[in-house]
Amino acid sequence: MTATDRSIELISAAAQAAADKLAHDIIAYDVSDVLSITDAFLLASAPNDRQVKSIVDEIEERLSKELGAKPVRREGDRDARWILLDYVDIVVHVQHSEERVFYALERLWKDCPELDLPADAQQTRGKAAEHAKLQAEEDASEFGEVR
Repeated sequence: MTATDRSIELISAAAQAAADKLAHDIIAYDVSDVLSITDAFLLASAPNDRQVKSIVDEIEERLSKELGAKPVRREGDRDARWILLDYVDIVVHVQHSEERVFYALERLWKDCPELDLPADAQQTRGKAAEHAKLQAEEDASEFGEVR
């Protein structure tokens, strides 16, 4: 079994929406062979809670307007560290960068086939590491100036 055309359409639109809101490390997996509850997972991350919420809001709005899809469940809004949108056919995970590293969902699903994503989404790969490096440099220079 493979992800349906509808699932792939939803994943593509969600990935583009996430990329438009500057999400990091967007990746999608076809989990239809190992899970019976959904066809695909989309993973994305952001360096702060506000951006996590912004990405999720954009995905939800875009899928609703363009494809008439509304999530059956939305979880994690209160803390905005890991928000899950369940569209039945797909599940979208938008995580704070720290949660993304800690939970490492990619390790769980690495044996599942990756789904093709729009070019903008593919270009987000490695952005979290790049952002972390810049943040560390900023913190180090700030710490050096305090001395």
